[in-house]
Amino acid sequence: MSELLWYAAHTRPRREKKLAEFCHQHGLQASLPCYPSCHRYRGKKVAFQKPLFPGYVFLRLLPTQTALVRQNDHVANLLDIFDQATFERQLREILAALAAGLQVHLAPEITVGTRVRIRSGPLQGIEGLVESRAGPTRIFLRLDFINQAAAVELGAEVLEPV
Repeated sequence: MSELLWYAAHTRPRREKKLAEFCHQHGLQASLPCYPSCHRYRGKKVAFQKPLFPGYVFLRLLPTQTALVRQNDHVANLLDIFDQATFERQLREILAALAAGLQVHLAPEITVGTRVRIRSGPLQGIEGLVESRAGPTRIFLRLDFINQAAAVELGAEVLEPV
């Protein structure tokens, strides 16, 4: 008998929850790590769950079950996971952090020398170069104005790579 293996299902845009529901209906193991998000629409506050890894659902399948998943309209590609043990441990740790109510967000790799754009706040839209980092969340950004430079300390959550 074959053993269950982990796969990463790369979904079509915004179909992660639909694929997870499809798997649930067919008795397949699916993991879709999500975090809570709130938005205001016309003065109303709406809470919902957002996928932590947009475009991906993690499946634990028998190799014979992959054909059923590949034929699904929600799946763009089914990717093999080569280091099963490491993947399972890391996924378990992420799910434990989410279950504990910790704030877990996907963070783009922002390293020294990366060109970034400020997504929100009073400097929204300005681009700059990452000058240095002070821990995982604080970034010193070099902003060039008329051949003069100003260093600004910002949180990583307001930056996006350009």
